[in-house]
Amino acid sequence: MGKKGGLNFFGAENRECCMGFLKGTKVLIGPSTFGLQDQTPLKCLRDAGCEVVENPYKRRLAKEELLELLADDVTSLIAGLETIDREVLEKTNLKVISRCGAGIENIDLEAAIQLGIKVCYTPLGPTTAVAELTIAALLNLLRSVHIMNGELHQGKWTKITGNQLEGKTVAIIGFGRIGKRVASLLKAFNVNIMAVDCNAQEHIEGVQACSIKEALEKADIITLHASGCDQIIGSEEFKLMKKGVFLLNSSRGGVVDEESLIEALESKKVAGVWLDTFTAEPYTGRLQDYPQALLTPHVGSYTVEGRQKMEMDAVNNLIDAFKESYDRARY
Repeated sequence: MGKKGGLNFFGAENRECCMGFLKGTKVLIGPSTFGLQDQTPLKCLRDAGCEVVENPYKRRLAKEELLELLADDVTSLIAGLETIDREVLEKTNLKVISRCGAGIENIDLEAAIQLGIKVCYTPLGPTTAVAELTIAALLNLLRSVHIMNGELHQGKWTKITGNQLEGKTVAIIGFGRIGKRVASLLKAFNVNIMAVDCNAQEHIEGVQACSIKEALEKADIITLHASGCDQIIGSEEFKLMKKGVFLLNSSRGGVVDEESLIEALESKKVAGVWLDTFTAEPYTGRLQDYPQALLTPHVGSYTVEGRQKMEMDAVNNLIDAFKESYDRARY
C-alpha cells in the first residue's frame, strides 16, 4: 500500500525530473469536486507533464462510466468513492490509484496487490474537518438547533428545551486520528470520555479505554469513527443503550443498521442522530421523515483547508508512486 501522507515534489529541484518521467501520463480525476476550491493540485499535475482527464459527469462515477473513462492509455487515477473492484482493475491499465480521502474500502486491495497496482490514500487531510463537524453536529442535536431553524423559517416561534454537553459521558467508537481529535476538542466541555479501540498500551489523559458493551451501556452520547464498513450498531446494540442517547456517525453508512435506528428513534431510545454517511448515496431513505435525524450529504471533509490538503496529498502521493517506479527502473 502506498504512502499515507503527501510528499511535495514540486520544488525547483524536482520539477525538471517530474517533467521527464511523467510526461504524457494520463490521470483520471474521479471526485467531481476535485480542484473546485483551489486549482493548484490540477496545475501541479499539468506542470509535471500529466494529461488530466476530468470527470465529465460532475458526480460520483458509476462503474460503467469509470471503465469508459479509464481508456487503455489512462494509467493513473485520483479516486473518490467510486467502486474499484477486481473487474475494474483487470479491465484497465492502471498503475497507480491515489485515493483522495481517508478510507480505501471501495478499492479491492487484494486484487490491486496481485496486479501490481500501487494504492495510496490521504488520511491526514480530513482529520480536523471531520472532528470539528462532529462537535458542531453534537451541539446542534443537544439543542435541536436544526429543528427550531426549520420552524422559524416557516414562521413558527417554537422554543425547545435542550441539553447541555457539560458533564455528559461521551463514547468514541474508533479511536484513530479522527477519534483522538474529537476527544481533544471535547475536553474543553468538561465531559467524561470513553474510547473503544483504544490501544491497551496507550494512556491518554482524560480518556477511559473500555469495551463496546461498556460504552453502549454508560454513554449519553455515542460517536462513531471506526474504519471499515462492517455493522457495529444493530438491534442488539440499541437495546444496551440508555434511553434518550444521542448517536453520531461520520465513518461509513453500513456501520449502523438503518431499520434498527428508525425503531430506536420511534421508541425514543435515541433522542437524536447525526449521519454524514449512508449505505447508498445520494440518500433518499426513510430517515428524511424524522426531524430528530440531522442529515448531511457526506461533507465531513468539506472545508477549504481540509480539501486543499487532501487534494495536494493525493497529487503528491501519485507523483511519489511514479517516482519510486522510475527510480527502481533507473537503478
